[in-house]
Amino acid sequence: MEQTDETDLAIGARLKALRASNGLTLDELATRSGVSRAMISRIERAEASPTAALLARLSEALGLSLSAFFAEDGEAEASPVSRKASQKLWRDPHTGYLRRSVSPPGVPSRIDIVEVDFPPHARVSFPPREESRVMTQHVWLFEGELEMIIGETVHTLHPGDCLFMHIGDAFDFHNPSDKPTRYAVILDRGH
Repeated sequence: MEQTDETDLAIGARLKALRASNGLTLDELATRSGVSRAMISRIERAEASPTAALLARLSEALGLSLSAFFAEDGEAEASPVSRKASQKLWRDPHTGYLRRSVSPPGVPSRIDIVEVDFPPHARVSFPPREESRVMTQHVWLFEGELEMIIGETVHTLHPGDCLFMHIGDAFDFHNPSDKPTRYAVILDRGH
């Protein structure tokens, strides 16, 4: 078995706990998410590092956003302030993009705010997700250049630009440049 790190162990334990709390078997979660039973099992045992797209599909099948997936159950009393030093970070093992959960965890809000540092030439593709048709997001670019590809439409964003979109549609994030890109995603879960 290859060496696992703390992040893989935490993701595996969190996925297993969420699956159990939803009363789902591996097969049921596989059917809901479109992720193979074997891959889910490997993630739960920290033998595989999920990509952003894969983790989004699993989170959605559990009725969560990625931010909610990374929030701890039973965290200490919710605070309206989220200090940068305590914000959860996660790096996609495939693209190397760094995701920071900015929103205060545990507050009664349907909005999640995430900051992303996206490496040069990176691309993340999300398949269509019927269950997410009620969810929308704003992508607000701070630095660099970002292409948002939704179906056949390409929206090229420059610093200060903001794109609104439904997240049930298939879409790609793509950094076409030789420089890193930094942006925020403001997700409205719509419930």
